[in-house]
Amino acid sequence: MTALAGAGLVLTLAACGAPAGVGGADAPTTESGPTLKIAMITHSGAGDTFWDIVRSGAEAAAKKDHAALLYSADPDGARQAQLVDQAVDQKVDGIIVTLAKPDALAASVKAAVAAGIPVVSINSGEDAWQPLGVLAHFGQNETVAGEAAGAKLTELGAKKIVCVIHEQGNVGHEARCDGIAKTFTGSMERLYVNGVDMSNVASTITSKLQTTPDIDYVVTLGAPFAMTAIDAIADAGSSAKLATFDLNADAVDAMKAGKIQFIVDQQPYLQGYSALDNLWLYKTNGNMLGGGKTVYTGPQILTQSDAESIAKFAKNGTR
Repeated sequence: MTALAGAGLVLTLAACGAPAGVGGADAPTTESGPTLKIAMITHSGAGDTFWDIVRSGAEAAAKKDHAALLYSADPDGARQAQLVDQAVDQKVDGIIVTLAKPDALAASVKAAVAAGIPVVSINSGEDAWQPLGVLAHFGQNETVAGEAAGAKLTELGAKKIVCVIHEQGNVGHEARCDGIAKTFTGSMERLYVNGVDMSNVASTITSKLQTTPDIDYVVTLGAPFAMTAIDAIADAGSSAKLATFDLNADAVDAMKAGKIQFIVDQQPYLQGYSALDNLWLYKTNGNMLGGGKTVYTGPQILTQSDAESIAKFAKNGTR
């Protein structure tokens, strides 16, 4: 997904059948036009297929609810905040936002709430959403997800792992690695890579494995980075195995082939769908899910035995 720094929000027309493209997709209309205008503003970086799945869920809900979805993204916290400001200026009916860098987003989110715009958050920011006046949060507890991964790594007999963080400053990424450290009985260290430069991701992982040959597991925090890690492990001549958070069709195929041992799935399609649908319910009937608590969409631990059953959904871009 291409980051749209300062480019504003792009209206997508879902009933037209036009293919989703960079910065735009489809959103439904009736003869009189969409009934609601909902902005989704994420911290997606270029090429991260995870966010395509989130967006697909939101588009499906928008089509059902006859809403216009305005999607934009920027991995830089300050620029993401500017996109929130632009949504407020456009007088949208609701905002869906990720809070990977909550300090950078705080003032803009509070301003949206003060302007009377209902805001819900997805994916990142479980510890940050309530003080900002956000109505609900849809996602997983990243620490709990990390703990599940750490326990699984211990079960599989891992001894020394590296947790690859592809977005420095992302509180959710740090929480995942923190969670792994809580339950994993071996040793773990963090490896920071530049997630918008896959050649850097590959070379950094390869170098680490060559200089620390006793690493027996690499854990990535996103499916595209897992696919890069497969090649990096091979290039290093390492016998390390691989696990990852989040999935896409390629990662499911790799798990089926035994190249990925397990995937921690937070169901991103469900995050996008639930957030938009709940804003529609809030605007049309005053409903809000969660009762003041996070609406959890994960984690689930998926292994090779699950690959066949979810492969068709992954190929559709919904898992």
